Amino acid sequence: MLRSICTLLLVFSSTVAISQTPSSQPSKSNIPKNDTAKGSNITASTSRVLNKLRAGEPLVIAYREASIPFSYVAGGADPIGYAIDLCVHLAGVMQRELKLKELPIQYLPVTSAQRIPTIVEGKADLQCSSTTNNAERRQQVAFTIPHFITGGRYLVKSDSKIKGIDDLRGKKVVSTVGTTVIKQIEQKNQELSLGITVLQGANHTQGVEMVENGEADAFVMDDILLYGLAVSRPDPKALKIVGKHLNTEPLAIMFGKDDPELKKLIDKEMRRLILSKEIYPIYDKWFTKPIPPKNYNLNLPPSFLLRDFWKYPSDFVPN
Repeated sequence: MLRSICTLLLVFSSTVAISQTPSSQPSKSNIPKNDTAKGSNITASTSRVLNKLRAGEPLVIAYREASIPFSYVAGGADPIGYAIDLCVHLAGVMQRELKLKELPIQYLPVTSAQRIPTIVEGKADLQCSSTTNNAERRQQVAFTIPHFITGGRYLVKSDSKIKGIDDLRGKKVVSTVGTTVIKQIEQKNQELSLGITVLQGANHTQGVEMVENGEADAFVMDDILLYGLAVSRPDPKALKIVGKHLNTEPLAIMFGKDDPELKKLIDKEMRRLILSKEIYPIYDKWFTKPIPPKNYNLNLPPSFLLRDFWKYPSDFVPN
């Protein structure tokens, strides 16, 4: 694992340039009115998203309902989270660049399995949660610069003797359908002949519940999501996160593959946010301070890997 992380760091540093129908209809919000409407005048183009916004249509943001703290529902009408804040900020940039007095936003809940088809089919313009940028997905969609780097680990009961993947031999392990992690645990299971029974959860919450009620011995998922899920449970101390990283996952905002003008605009602003360090207060709001609904603090400052990657922010990832 150390070797793979070091390799990833070298590659990054050298680059300088639940399966269920969503429970509600898209909700609506608005970027505050921009009376001055300053910004560069982007003329009509082939960009589907920018042209629809210029025509007065809403920006549709797809989100996950339980990807704490990236995007989730905490009692309000609209989703909240780190990725949601970033996407709302990007919406403001689009509004300014297009010289729009206001820019309506629609929020569309999606499952893991629905998120890529939703973008491909044009039902949403941005997908803002905890989606991994990898080569397989880039054949269908595009990503901007990663806003987080994580890896799969294991959520188990606090009294479990499981410490890592070797202890999962012959056990039942659940992961969320439609995620990269479920493919990786299946691959490791085959490579190491572990005899693991891999179960599919419809969503992240179901995965945690299956561990709590004994249907599964472990829930494998991106560790940051496991931390967020654990602190939101009725008894967080009944759960723990164990093991070395199964993989390395760069998480990024996703959008349509054939919209280079939108990508250029989003990449430019993400790069500016990172290099100016304006992204750090947004990060701290969700990872180092109490968050809704129970005001738990994840206490997760930016990792060495993320800080190193942000020195040379790029949408290139080596996978």
